[in-house]
Amino acid sequence: MEQSFITTILLPVSLGIIMLGLGLTLTPDDFRRVFKYPRAVFIGLLVQLVALPLLCLMLVKVLRTDPVIAVGFMVLAASPGGTTASLYSHLFKGDVALNITLTAVNSVVSLFTMPLVVNLALMIFLGDGKTLPLQHAKVMQVFAIVLTPMTIGMIIRHRFPEASKRLYRPVKIASALFLVLIIAGAIAQESQNFVKFFREVGATALLFNLTSMAVGYMIPLITGLNKGEAIAISMEIGIHNAAFAITIAASPMLLNNGMMAVPPAVYGLIMMFTAAGFGFLVSRKHDKEDENAKTSA
Repeated sequence: MEQSFITTILLPVSLGIIMLGLGLTLTPDDFRRVFKYPRAVFIGLLVQLVALPLLCLMLVKVLRTDPVIAVGFMVLAASPGGTTASLYSHLFKGDVALNITLTAVNSVVSLFTMPLVVNLALMIFLGDGKTLPLQHAKVMQVFAIVLTPMTIGMIIRHRFPEASKRLYRPVKIASALFLVLIIAGAIAQESQNFVKFFREVGATALLFNLTSMAVGYMIPLITGLNKGEAIAISMEIGIHNAAFAITIAASPMLLNNGMMAVPPAVYGLIMMFTAAGFGFLVSRKHDKEDENAKTSA
């Protein structure tokens, strides 16, 4: 695949299909839930929008990550949670409704917070004199790619529920295939540099993923949320919309930097395995504590 095909056609089409799949799972109640259960949603968004970028910034600074790669990680940190987070949350007894709400809300909010985080990262890592290519106006060009298919999916689910049920499975499969293509394409674009940076990116991506899920699990518990909500938030924090991050990094109308797309590409490969392991550990601990509580009762 040529770079122009990947960045101008594959990326937006893939992201659109992924967001259509998300829309097929959403209803207006998923947004209204923000007002019904504000505490859990507020804490989840606070961790995702504030704690996660700060954690990433600290991590790449401590590890002295290459500046361009560091910006790529910050793009990843500023991206919303992936739709797969709900599936993992379901498998490991998390609050799936909370996942769906967080994904829906943050997919919209990130269009406005992404430029703030990434422009700050560009200034910190690439110098004050660096031109800031990621402006709000340019991010709003992604608005149609992200929100339009998500809205269409919601309309289909609302007006044609039977059709949405039939569409959900093929769209979900297509989303997974396109995500694989996006990751493969991002790696292929930087094949010459990929081997050079893989060790640094791989180790940093793994560490970032593990610490993200740990923070996403502990902060909700410390602030008084239940374990189902903590599991849901940890999955939301640990599983990112890699397609969104790669699009921001590699798209010609945005950052247009293939190397910045490498961190989310590598992270997208790692997160599926680590999230499964993390979910197994916390859900097992959850089961043991429930058994002990029943025994003591």
